[in-house]
Order: sequence, then structure tokens, then C-alpha cells
Amino acid sequence: MSIRAFTLFCLLAPFLAACSQEQQSSSATETASEPTAAVETTPSIPEYSIDDFMNSTRFLGASFSPDNSKLLVSNNSTGIFNVYAIAADGSGSEQLTDSDSDAMLAISYFPEDERFLYTADQGGNELNHLYVRELDGSAIDLTPGENLKASFAGWSGDYESFYVQSNERDPRFFDVYEYQVAEGYPREMIFLNEEGFFPAQVSPDGQSIVLVELITANNNNLYLQNLASGDRTDLTPHEGDVSSSPSDFSPDSQWLYYTTDEGSEYQHLMRYEIVSGEKEEVLSLDWDIYYGVFSREGNYFVAAANVDARTELMMFDAETMEQIDAPTIEGANVTSVRFSHGDDMLALYGSGSRFPSDLFVTPVSGGEEPMRLTNSLNANIDAAHLVDAEVVRFASYDGVEIPGVLYVPHGASEDNKAPALVWVHGGPGGQTRATYSGLIQYLVNHGYVVYGINNRGSSGYGKTFFAMDNQQHGEADLGDVVASKQMLIDTGVVDPDKVGIIGGSYGGYMVVAALAFEPEVFNVGVDIFGVTNWVRTLESIPPWWTAQKDALYDEMGDPATDRERLERISPLFHAENIVKPMIVLQGANDPRVLQVESDEMVAAVRRNDVHVDYIVFPDEGHGFRNRDNEIQGYRAIREFLDRYL
Repeated sequence: MSIRAFTLFCLLAPFLAACSQEQQSSSATETASEPTAAVETTPSIPEYSIDDFMNSTRFLGASFSPDNSKLLVSNNSTGIFNVYAIAADGSGSEQLTDSDSDAMLAISYFPEDERFLYTADQGGNELNHLYVRELDGSAIDLTPGENLKASFAGWSGDYESFYVQSNERDPRFFDVYEYQVAEGYPREMIFLNEEGFFPAQVSPDGQSIVLVELITANNNNLYLQNLASGDRTDLTPHEGDVSSSPSDFSPDSQWLYYTTDEGSEYQHLMRYEIVSGEKEEVLSLDWDIYYGVFSREGNYFVAAANVDARTELMMFDAETMEQIDAPTIEGANVTSVRFSHGDDMLALYGSGSRFPSDLFVTPVSGGEEPMRLTNSLNANIDAAHLVDAEVVRFASYDGVEIPGVLYVPHGASEDNKAPALVWVHGGPGGQTRATYSGLIQYLVNHGYVVYGINNRGSSGYGKTFFAMDNQQHGEADLGDVVASKQMLIDTGVVDPDKVGIIGGSYGGYMVVAALAFEPEVFNVGVDIFGVTNWVRTLESIPPWWTAQKDALYDEMGDPATDRERLERISPLFHAENIVKPMIVLQGANDPRVLQVESDEMVAAVRRNDVHVDYIVFPDEGHGFRNRDNEIQGYRAIREFLDRYL
């Protein structure tokens, strides 16, 4: 993901993970406690319960063990993410952590033994620590302390140490430490961050670090700093708005690969020779290049592009840069790969509209179908009963072409019109992807058309499109959302009197903004962890966001100088306009959208004598991590929609 697409309020892992939940067991038909379907469905298509969808299993991560016999992953089969080892031959798996409260997310095996690194926060507060699980099963917090946030930042080139970013010294900025693999894990600070950079990769030889200076959401600088001398080089001098993002060092540390939109609408892949300072283009398309990275041993180079809301993977011989066949999975979109020790094997994730992301392994040499290691979709659900995502575009209120992803239930037709929901992604600056979403498929399975709009300001469609909503949030982008209703009606399968709006985080803000500023357009609103008071939100950002605060203020507005506009676009200050029912989901531990925001919004709308369902989850932050909470929340959403839409 480019720095330009680094969306400060997007739920990313929490909400997007929840909405693509991949789960496992439960009844195949709707439970008696759940409401009937919103629209008549084809008789051969059963209605699945929210338990069915949420009881699929979601898998994350893939790190090969030293002997390549296992893969370290996380999954939520117990209802909360824990760490597991999956046999690379498909013979089984072993649970390695046993949390029933905080999500444990796998990072990496150690290079020479089966110790491993993992991360966890506390109840969704986003204050992650980094842990090592020893061979005897004991766990060590490598980043102890209160109110700090730490993250793994990669292995050294010789795999004898690893890097960790932490804001323990100054809650505003992340310093970089090098930890030795040796007993006791001694560490040394290698980069003191006093200027608010985003530290990125350390070169394999340990001599250099890449730093990102975020100026605005559309403009940043990349620097290369010598860790011994402290000398710093500007890699991307430019005029105007240019967004660049570091991607990888070459294995010999002679080149830095990075993506940039300099001179282009889209992110293309460049490389910079560290000794000479020369640059050359490596790869460009009429779509954003996500990244270009080397394999573990440096034999291969893999690049990925964001092609019309889907990931397109490309693979090259690293020595000649000749393109070779990338792995494919029939009926799936390959989204990521991880190489084994020796570069002989590939672990890859693949998913489709009808099934969640699953883990596969295959020889790099190809010649055989990848072997599936996981079956994440609940066995009670027949994937044939789900629906495919279709990319659909329409002309908005001013003629700008707006893309989005449409899901239409079986049985919806001109003679059997369905209620519909406009789904607004998080951000600002996220993107709805043409992939699996458990919540969307659940709603579609019960008769709702869902359109995941990529309104102006979304990433993936060029820098001009991305910048179109700057300082116009809740106005220019809201206009697209409103205009999408007519597109849905024009499909001929949507009931024009039954169109609602749903979204999480920034998308939740758009939901409430639509109800406040266009009160007659949508019949209902579903706000999931959404902002409603930009003044408070921007004044109470977490301290670890200090480095991107100026960029956030440039995009949204500075509460010290733009208070009037921020109040104008904040639904809380216009709650008296809301006349349509809504449901609000909120995490009590949310550091981004404080609970008081939703408390005040709900109270204000109820004073209008308008119905509001309000659910606060005491052990969640900005999005769902606990599957029982997801089930409760999503069941409540559908009950609300069936009743009011």
C-alpha cells in the first residue's frame, strides 16, 4: 500500500477483517431467534444464519519454520485470534497460544529454531506489544511498559537480529531498536526519531534506514539515512504533490526499490542506486503498483498491482528481471505470497467473491496445482449459494465516473425487487475490494443488494481521483454516495423505496452525514464505529499519530483554524435534521472514535423521536476482534434492517 493510500481513520485490520470474516461450524438454516428474510429468495438457495457466516475461520500470516515443514499463522477458530502451526504437507495443525480475550497475531518463526514472534494489544486499545514464544512454551514481552506501542520491523540480512519500532521514549514518535537473537534478547537503539519520521526498512547490511516524511495525504518525501554517520539523503526531491513509498532493498543493499506517482497518475515502481544516486523505472501500469519485493534468498522478485479493486500478482527472475509465471489458483485471486527457506516453496493466500482467503502451498518451479492447507468457509455454507462481486461504474452528480462493487442476491429481479444498501468504506482514502466479505454475503443471502461504492477520494484510481475530496469531506464524496442510489434503482432489481446506507469508521461518518445532510435520500443508516464530531476526533487523536497529524489536518481541516467548516460537516451539530432510523455500533476502548461521540449522537437523534438501536461493546476498540461480539453486532444489524428497511 502506498503512503498516499495510508488512510488514517480506516479500520483496516479491525473492521475490514471483521467484514471479510472467514468462519467455521453452526446450523445451516436461520435460527429461530433471527427474523425472516427481507425479500423472497430462490427456493433452492437456503438462508444461512450469522453464526454460519461468522463461524468460518479467518487466517492471517504465513512464516515457514526453519525446516520448511510448518507455517506459522493466526486464526480465529476459537472466537479470538490465536497462533497456530500448520503442517506444510496438509497433515494437520497445532494451536500454539491460548488467549480468550486479546487477539494474538503471528509474525515470524526464528530463523534457526521454532521460537516465534507475535503481537497483541489489550482489548482493542491498539497499544500492541511484541512477544516471543520460547521453545518451552513460555512467553516474553520484548516491549514491556505502559501506554506504549511497538511493532516488528523486519529481520536483519544475516537473520542474527531483528528490528522493532517503539514509542516508549516519546509517545509521539517511533524509534527503532535492534534486538539480538541471543539469550536475553539484548537490544540497541539504532535510530532516534526526534523529527517525526515514519521509519521504514533497514537495509540487509544494516547500514541504512529508509525514512518517510509525511507532508500531506498526497505528498511526502523519502530519505535514506546512514545509521553510522547519521548522514541523510533526500531520495525523492520534487515540486508539487508527489507520493512515494519504500518497498524493498535489493539483497546486496545496493538498490532501494520504491513506488511513486511522480510524473504519473498511478504509483509505478522505481529503484534507486545507493552509491551513485541514479534512478530507473522497474515497472509501470495504468493502475497502482502496490509493492515490489525480493524473495527470502533473493532469487525472485514479486510485484503486485491494484487492478480495478483486485490484486494482480507478477513474478520475475531477480537476476534477469524476466517475467516468469506467477502462481495461480483456479477461481481465486492470489493476494500475497511468502517464500520458504531456500526459495523452493511458496505459501500464498487466495480468495474469491464466494469464499474467504485460504492458505495454499506450491513449489516455486510450478507444474502442479497449489495444495490447499485451509478451508476457511464454514462447511455448512455452499459457496454456490453465495454471489459474485461485479465492478459497476456510474456517472455522478457532476459527471465524474465513480466505480464500485455490486453484489446482487439470487432471486432479485424486476418482478421481485430487493431492498438495497450503499456500503461506504473506511478511510478517508480506503477502497472497497472485489473480494469476500462475510457481512456482505450474509446480507445478500437474506435478500439485500449491496453496492460497495468507491467514491471520489478512494485509493486505487489515480492521484487526481484520490485528491478530489480533500477539504470537501461530507460534501463532494457524499454527493457520490447520494448519486449511487439512482444507479441502484436503474438496475431494475432494487426497490426505490427501500435503500439504506451502511459503513464503518469513515464510512460510518458518511452514514450519519447522509442522514443529517440528505435526510430524505436513504431510508435507514447503519453506523459501525463512525466519526460524528470531527472537532473532537481531530483534537483527541492518539499521541502515536503525531507524525501524521499535519497530513490529517491538511486533508480534513485543523480544528484550531477550520472549526466552522468542521462543525458544518459534523453530523452531531446537525442531529435535528435526522428523521430516519439508525443503528450505531461502538467499541468502549476505541482510541480513534471515542465512545462519548456515539453517546452524544444517539442521544441527540433520540430527542427527535427517531428510533436508534445502540450497542456498545465493552471489550472492543475500533472494530471487532471477538467473534461473539461480531455475531451479536451483525445479527442486530440485520434485525434492524429487516424491521425498518
